Amino acid sequence: MALKAVLFDLDGTLLDSARDFIAILQAMRAEAGLPALDESLIRQTVSAGAAAMVSLALDMPADHPDFAGHKQDFLQRYRDNPCLHSRLFDGLPQLLQQLEARGIAWGVATNKPEHFARPVLEQLQLDQRAALLVCPEQVERAKPAPDMLLLACRQLDITPQQAMYLGDDQRDIDAARAAGMPSLAVGYGYHAASDDPRRWAADHFVEQSTGLAATVLALIDP
Repeated sequence: MALKAVLFDLDGTLLDSARDFIAILQAMRAEAGLPALDESLIRQTVSAGAAAMVSLALDMPADHPDFAGHKQDFLQRYRDNPCLHSRLFDGLPQLLQQLEARGIAWGVATNKPEHFARPVLEQLQLDQRAALLVCPEQVERAKPAPDMLLLACRQLDITPQQAMYLGDDQRDIDAARAAGMPSLAVGYGYHAASDDPRRWAADHFVEQSTGLAATVLALIDP
């Protein structure tokens, strides 16, 4: 069945947002008198969420009396400046342009709360180009449940088989499978070093972001 839409996870798939998380967490470490942390460790923790990143950066368990305050500090800093350093991964601007040129809708389905996700798309001037943005607030269950992908299909008036979902986490691929939607796992995202995306049973796999356009366009124009 011909693809009519391509849906992206946001952090680690479409957007290299780790740049902003790294800047904030390194600043918090410096203020705490701690040396800079290996950036690759932070990248591997992004998909686990804010609590995991703060715990890693400050070497502090979540049950520490000061943890909640540090987590709130991190979230406020990110809310104030969600897109100082973030940018699309290499090759993604070209892919989006090619999709638009072919009349293929593209959108974002992310577990990131909308009050964080929408300002990022706006600052990158993608909000008017994306056909939709689906966030957890709009559905009963976030990924790995299929709710967000099914909602996206309803909004686009297509079947799940007419879309493809791209993600950098096992939850993304599980959500696509549960929705009956073709999936593509990327190897360049924020998964842990011990986690191999090739084992997620996605329908397709691309290691580098620069190779994504060729693979996706080949599936659209076989």
